[in-house]
Amino acid sequence: MNKKVQAHIFSVIFSSILLLSSISSVAQKTASVKGKVVTSDGQAAEFVNVVLKGTNKGVIADVNGYYEITEIKPGKYTLQASFVGLEAQSQSVVLVAGETKEIDFKLTEDSKQLKEVIVVSNPSKYVTDYPSISLRLKTPLLEIPQNIQVVTKQLLQDQQIFDMLEGVTRNVSGVTRLEHWDNYALLNMRGSQIGAFRNGMNVQMFWGPLAEDMSMVERIEFVKGPAGFMLANGEPSGFYNVVTKKPTGMTKGEATMTVGSFGTYRSTIDLDGKLSKDGKLLYRLNLMGQMKGSHRDFEFNNRVSVAPVIKYQFNDKTSLTAEYTYQYNQMSMIGSNYSFSTRGYGDLPVNFTTAEANMPATNINDNTLFLTLAHAINKNWKFTGQVAYMNYSQVGQSMWPSGFSANGDTLHRNMAIWDIDGTNKLGQFFINGDFKTGNVKHLLLGGVDMGSKSYFHDWMQSGNISSLAIYNPQYGVTSASTYPKFDRSLSLRERGVNYYQTYTGIYLQDEIHIIEDKLRLTLAGRYTTSTDGNPYAGLAKADKFTPRIGLSYSLDKHTTVYGVFDEAFIPQAGGDKDGKKFDPITGNNKELGLKREWLGGLWTTSLSAYRITKNNVLTADVSNPNFSVQLGQTQTEGVEFDLRGQVTHGLDLTLNYAYTNAKVTKDTDAEKVGVAVAGSTKNIANAWLSYKATNGKIKGWGLSLGGQYQAGRSSWYVFDGTTQPLKDYFRMDGAVSYQSNNFSIALNVNNILNAYLYSGAYYSAGYYYYQTEALRNVRLSVGYKF
Repeated sequence: MNKKVQAHIFSVIFSSILLLSSISSVAQKTASVKGKVVTSDGQAAEFVNVVLKGTNKGVIADVNGYYEITEIKPGKYTLQASFVGLEAQSQSVVLVAGETKEIDFKLTEDSKQLKEVIVVSNPSKYVTDYPSISLRLKTPLLEIPQNIQVVTKQLLQDQQIFDMLEGVTRNVSGVTRLEHWDNYALLNMRGSQIGAFRNGMNVQMFWGPLAEDMSMVERIEFVKGPAGFMLANGEPSGFYNVVTKKPTGMTKGEATMTVGSFGTYRSTIDLDGKLSKDGKLLYRLNLMGQMKGSHRDFEFNNRVSVAPVIKYQFNDKTSLTAEYTYQYNQMSMIGSNYSFSTRGYGDLPVNFTTAEANMPATNINDNTLFLTLAHAINKNWKFTGQVAYMNYSQVGQSMWPSGFSANGDTLHRNMAIWDIDGTNKLGQFFINGDFKTGNVKHLLLGGVDMGSKSYFHDWMQSGNISSLAIYNPQYGVTSASTYPKFDRSLSLRERGVNYYQTYTGIYLQDEIHIIEDKLRLTLAGRYTTSTDGNPYAGLAKADKFTPRIGLSYSLDKHTTVYGVFDEAFIPQAGGDKDGKKFDPITGNNKELGLKREWLGGLWTTSLSAYRITKNNVLTADVSNPNFSVQLGQTQTEGVEFDLRGQVTHGLDLTLNYAYTNAKVTKDTDAEKVGVAVAGSTKNIANAWLSYKATNGKIKGWGLSLGGQYQAGRSSWYVFDGTTQPLKDYFRMDGAVSYQSNNFSIALNVNNILNAYLYSGAYYSAGYYYYQTEALRNVRLSVGYKF
């Protein structure tokens, strides 16, 4: 985009801001409420959640127990200080325009009792009102003109999910796993793979990152569609943001032990507290150890994670947080978890494997370091700076067929080296501010993002090993001495293939509140430069300005309608037969949605309809098959519905459905127009119902049941221009649990119906490859909070 066009767009945006700023006559003065929360022994009650019931306004008391809620419409309200596990306190308050009323709370508990309390912002364990601070937005989820779904820590615990590779996706509409690798997650949403973020930073790797273990995770946020306030040079389908656990300032801990099918043994411990008497130096430490087998023989995944976090509160305005995470993964050979057949999907037993007991393991070491500086300039403006360093090291092997016998009964196995050395260097600096022009309120967000990623891969060395009769496999007859010996005398940087990316993005966003705060207009823009390269496709440089326009309107204090237009782009290396460089893929999303809170925020629903269009997609040049042209286009249209929360006392529900129609709309080959986009699924429905008795003879007992249904599944990759559909999918899981004070025990049963489940694709060499899921299996977990 040339400078004249950029200047014109900025001119339009800020002219609109000035125009809307002049509309002050439609806004009324608001009120505020503030105060202090203390315990019965006079100590400040930090981290207490104070909310105006029946609204989306609420704050958490600071380290000195103070809170303040501003921009409240005049009227009569109930102000509540709430905790999980303690009786909430409420006070009625009448607010008059222009008034700031002081309301203090004195808790009946003393400061020692508070250490057992986990502070949350909503009475439902499956619902949260605000995005994490790592998404940079200060607006309640109800009012944001974007579909953002949050999976809470409690939901992950109820489902006994170990890592991102397991059932996280069932809790969000339209999200599926592309492949069941045991080291990193490939997630698909709205027609393409979505990006991986951690604590608001783009940690996506060329292969990776290593899937986060849930022991260190506080929540997972799925942001649907392009999100210019976070990223522009990526898939327009969206991303997921893993938010890790941070110190809370309360001294508490939790330990769990789990045993289960296939030789599963797992332990975790979560410690949280203060390292100094004045409470300025805080810590959080999460440890996990796991040994886990599989329903396939000779397959295993042993993991260790260590995640210490230190936070120093210099004063009530400035803090520095240092977070280090180490994950170690020792697993069976990559690729051995596939089944291969020339006859079709589901042709082999569910426990089929190409592995042998004496095959060498793959070892992965993952180190990450995050440093975050947060400074409140004043009560309206805040600065955040964050840098991260990540290193992913893999030493191992992979397995893939070199072919089949003529009758398809014998698979010829090939073993290849697969070593990786990858580094991410990331930085972001942004500022949030609140200000007014007349009676029009502005929430301003601006900043810069930078990233440098470099990955060296070696998969060039390989050798054939003994063949395997897939319908009558004989294991244990292959000597380890016959496996290929790989040359690692040179460093990986000397022998590997280098993939790399650097990017810089500058963005500015203004959220304008008018008409008594009912209407919110978002005007934003991001300018990004990106350089991507690898030895095979060459270098791709691109720069682009991507605008963002959003509109959100409150029909009442519980209901919001929204619309949003946002853009993204993906650099593409290489050129056509005439040497012309390829333009980047450009993608945009047009979306309308409806959000509503029910029963005072106990449960929420969202309904959205969208269309994502990707242009400049590469397709084969019919006049010269050795080259590509940019005539391709894909389009994804869909409808998504999510419900989560406490339907009635003790009964929590997560329910979602997505219709996704992703297809090729332009191609040089007319037969491919209308073909489903690889990896997409037309219909996905999920449900998870959890009941916990809170009184009577069965007090403390809980029962959960959930299921997932998929229909219209396209295979992961399509090489021959056909859809290669997979059969419909249905899986049911459940759990029985008991909790008494600080002790808990839960038995989870997965795949209750013992269904043969798989997903896969057709390979161009003339065979099918797919992965099966385990038949009925169990996990028993015991936990104690202290």
